[in-house]
Amino acid sequence: MGGSHHQKFVILRHDEGPERDVAFVGGIDLCHSRRDDAAHEGDPQPAPMPGVYGPRPPWHDVQVAIQGPAVAQVEQVFCERWEDPAPETRDPLRRLRDRLGRLDDAPPLPRPGPPPPRTGHHHVQLLRTYPARRGGYPFAPEGERSIAHAYRKVLARAGKLIYLEDQYLWSTDVIEPFARALEREPELRMVVVVPRHPDQDGWLAGPASLIGRVDALRRLLTAGGDRVAVYDLENHQGTPVYVHAKVCVVDDVWATVGSDNVNLRSWTYDSELSCAVLDEREDPRPPAGGRRFARDLRLSLMGEHLDLPADRLDELCDPVAAFEAFARSARDLESWHENGREGSRPPGRLRPHPAPRLSHAQKLMALPLYRLAVDPDGRPPALRRTRGF
Repeated sequence: MGGSHHQKFVILRHDEGPERDVAFVGGIDLCHSRRDDAAHEGDPQPAPMPGVYGPRPPWHDVQVAIQGPAVAQVEQVFCERWEDPAPETRDPLRRLRDRLGRLDDAPPLPRPGPPPPRTGHHHVQLLRTYPARRGGYPFAPEGERSIAHAYRKVLARAGKLIYLEDQYLWSTDVIEPFARALEREPELRMVVVVPRHPDQDGWLAGPASLIGRVDALRRLLTAGGDRVAVYDLENHQGTPVYVHAKVCVVDDVWATVGSDNVNLRSWTYDSELSCAVLDEREDPRPPAGGRRFARDLRLSLMGEHLDLPADRLDELCDPVAAFEAFARSARDLESWHENGREGSRPPGRLRPHPAPRLSHAQKLMALPLYRLAVDPDGRPPALRRTRGF
């Protein structure tokens, strides 16, 4: 099976002035092709991507900055991983290379300092995934699936709007809590932002990347009908934007930003780290019940995709108004494309996401790769049998 240590975080601690300590957690990789901004014109140092994304692939991603006691919890994750005695790889040639190069001899870490003092108005919960691997992690002997547990608990209470940005959106097992929420709550809407094209376009890798999304989208649309809307992004030059963000906001109350995607491998197999935030402060803008951080995060992202100025973001507070604003913007931009791009380009970067299409032969060829490498299952056998987390 193919797996990945997929956590993405940076910690800065200070010998003096712990109030300046900060940790960054989210989806941004520290590598080429990720240095983009809200204009989405791409990184001047691009990495290889399918040609449809152009010579400088535009990139959309999200990270949060954490201060206060939670910084020490992020540092604990780093220490656990650093001190894990398991080899970095099971490949015998690479293990020999690491041994000869003394790469297995990690120097001891300095003793962590005390947690930084409390600051702000946010309750921060770190969520993780570790697989139930042979031998086990010392810090997670049975694996850990707190990301999956958090989603399932929150979605069981969702009632108005689920806003999701995700790189993949695979796996019917993982999409099931979203679908059940839509079936349970007749007023619940769901907005999804995904990449238009997969990041691999080979004759086998491309279909393997889409096969899970076909089933996941079908399940969501069956559950929610026209209350589910799926979009992708393009920049103002018409180049597709690769959505690498992993963000979910539920009812403008609970928000999570992290490294995990909505697929089985992120909820059970790869190592992941996510940050869930619950703001103590209620947002004064109607409708009532929203919290400041979650609502501001959703409005900021939606405003960027709509080209909406900051002084008009309050128009999106109401879930129905936000849902309809996305639909109008995507419809206008799609119509402009269909009419040969005549006249001024309408504002916004949203386009309706086309339903993925795979032939029966493509599905048959891609399914083994999808199950074994693209979206592997890291749950213990008992949970696999019950399809629980």
